[in-house]
Amino acid sequence: MATTGFTSWVALASGLLGISLMAGTVAHAATYSLAVEPAYPPDQAEEVYKPLVEYLNRSTGHTFKLQLVRDYHTYWRNLRENVPVDFAFEEAHFVDYRIQFQHFAPIARTAEPTIYALIAQPQYEEEGIRGLIGRPVACMPAPSLGFALLSEMYHDNPLAQPNVRSEAASWRDGVQMVFGGEAEGAMVPNHLAEEFYNLPALQRTKPIPGRAFTAAPNVPEDVVAAVGKALETLHEDSSLYDVLAELGATRFEPATTAEYAGYQKILSGFFGYRKATRQATAGSATPAAEAAESTSP
Repeated sequence: MATTGFTSWVALASGLLGISLMAGTVAHAATYSLAVEPAYPPDQAEEVYKPLVEYLNRSTGHTFKLQLVRDYHTYWRNLRENVPVDFAFEEAHFVDYRIQFQHFAPIARTAEPTIYALIAQPQYEEEGIRGLIGRPVACMPAPSLGFALLSEMYHDNPLAQPNVRSEAASWRDGVQMVFGGEAEGAMVPNHLAEEFYNLPALQRTKPIPGRAFTAAPNVPEDVVAAVGKALETLHEDSSLYDVLAELGATRFEPATTAEYAGYQKILSGFFGYRKATRQATAGSATPAAEAAESTSP
């Protein structure tokens, strides 16, 4: 009887310890926001990133919620006004902006560099990009990286530009505008250009560091480390192949501040850059709620 009683007590104690440990784990779990560029309409972005978000939830024990906006105008405004977000997954110019002016930390980037290609109907192949001057070219709106790099292709003559059409809902939609006769060319990520091989690439941009995940300075270091580890081993999960394929990547690798240094200057020609960076550099960035009331130039 005594042995039975002791065994029961040990079982009860073990059970209570297990419950206590489980409670501790749950207590330390948290919810974090993840901003992604509006390269898709919000409902499509939810579908595209759902497997990735579920993977991060599963791998880290935390919960990640996408922070989505409908267009690049709103995205850029939120970035300038430092609207709170815990993590971001973005192109190099936004990555460096967050690092330089909002003290975000780089975590991991796509192994493949970012390259954009200006593709067009076959009849423009011989004349090249000059043949598209004054012609409709589909591109995601400013200040997307594709828009900025398209502008650089024609920087030598501001009056000799293509007629940029920015109503595409995604980079892939821009290609469909070409096939539908709404545009003569489209600026797209290189992996899309390679997919639509029947549309020749008139010019490709120089490679720059790939899209990267960054973390806000208030995110605990152990959480940042957990996210980094999860991203660097993501390619080992075969169920996430489609996610990587959609991103034009094969895997994620550690990202560093140095490799993104200077790319935020790509944003310098877009509305609001000077004011936002002046405020950030002075250490007194105007909160979103006060920005509309600010009268300084």
